[in-house]
Amino acid sequence: MFNDVPNYYYPMYPMYPMPPSMPMPSNNPEPMMPNEEVPMPPTTQLPPDFEIEPGPPVQDDINYTQGYLKTQIGEYVKIEFLLGTNMLVDREGKLIDVGISYVVLQEPETDNFLMADIYSIKFVEIFK
Repeated sequence: MFNDVPNYYYPMYPMYPMPPSMPMPSNNPEPMMPNEEVPMPPTTQLPPDFEIEPGPPVQDDINYTQGYLKTQIGEYVKIEFLLGTNMLVDREGKLIDVGISYVVLQEPETDNFLMADIYSIKFVEIFK
């Protein structure tokens, strides 16, 4: 009767026996004794509350590009960007804002704002 059905219709079961160390599920759960004490997990100490919530380190730490450029807001800068693998494009203007992934420059000729990708920056020249 089942010989005419291909083998792939039957579910696959492992070809090895279960190791004897694995416990088998039981249909008869053992009742808990009423006088047995249930072990509680150990309690952990919570750290003290911060007086000032820590901010993102990338924007505050001057060891990162974003953190250092934030210290130069208001300065006139020339930034060179790498486009593709071998094309450098430069933009210059007053540094207005620095975010996690962008910088904003104010162009000197038009006073327009220019937002650029911070991850393609290769060189920044800061004029004092």
